[in-house]
Amino acid sequence: MRSLIIGGTRNLGPAIVQALLQHGHEVAVFNRGVTPDDLPEEVGRLRGDRTDPQQLKRAFAGKDFDFVLDTTLYTGAEAEAVVEMAAGRIGRYIFLSTGQVYLVRIGAQRPYKEEDYAGPMMPEPSKSDESAHSNWLYGFDKRAAEDVFSRAWAEKKFPFTSLRLPMVNSERDHHDRIYGYFLRLQDGGPIVIPEGDGLPVRHVYGEDVVQAIMKLAGSDVGKGRAYNICQDETLTLEQFLAMLAELMHRQLKIVQVPRVELERQGLLPDCSPFSGKWMSSLDNARSKAELGITYTPMRDYLKKLVSYYQTASAREIAGYIQRAKELELAQGKIS
Repeated sequence: MRSLIIGGTRNLGPAIVQALLQHGHEVAVFNRGVTPDDLPEEVGRLRGDRTDPQQLKRAFAGKDFDFVLDTTLYTGAEAEAVVEMAAGRIGRYIFLSTGQVYLVRIGAQRPYKEEDYAGPMMPEPSKSDESAHSNWLYGFDKRAAEDVFSRAWAEKKFPFTSLRLPMVNSERDHHDRIYGYFLRLQDGGPIVIPEGDGLPVRHVYGEDVVQAIMKLAGSDVGKGRAYNICQDETLTLEQFLAMLAELMHRQLKIVQVPRVELERQGLLPDCSPFSGKWMSSLDNARSKAELGITYTPMRDYLKKLVSYYQTASAREIAGYIQRAKELELAQGKIS
């Protein structure tokens, strides 16, 4: 099979490339070539900016693919360009969408089911609230893309499948979310989190996303459908941190601070990435029933991540830069 990944260099990309190669696919990636990668030499490189329809069209001129995975599509306009360029030329197309398509809905209840997609949308937040507006726009634009593909399926059987993902935890997570918590537990100081219950933690392990993609890559199952891809367990933030601390053999210390104070001091989301107000929680029953996916228990994949962090070279991350400020604030609350 001839397969193409649009993107392919960060987080899930390299693992997907390796899985496709192991299954005998001829693989190419399309991206700008800006992010360094360690992909095998046999992987073909197509260069261009996918947000420019003309560059996308030139890159694919004269080429057909059995399978296309799109990891970097964010808007309805980008989806329109894909449909125009690829209709009738590909065997199947997988779109990596997001659980945030439910967060911009009014009235949907966690954990969200695929059937909760349809319904009234929340109004656009004020741009003065940068976090709320950017997160709303992300979910709104991903919905616009999904709607383009749904119409293309209904009108011309464009062979898409949407995979709606929550936060993806993996060894290559370029957001370094769990690694940030790891560093805080490792230094022995308290983890500072906002007061209140917070949102439930129901994420997914990167290898399980790869599993879902590979199940679809070699079949016709799920064309014209959307699937939530997420772990089985739902934890509180405190339960997640306790599990991580136990696996690291570290003592967990938590200091709760009013959210408004953490925001005023610019410590969120770095001090606690899983304390955001825009974190989805998904129901995975359809993916298990129709795709036969078995999800890795969170304890099992956290154990893998801890082992990876403990054996890999230590590195600085942006989310840990203000650690001294966090510790000073925590000490003031303890005193």
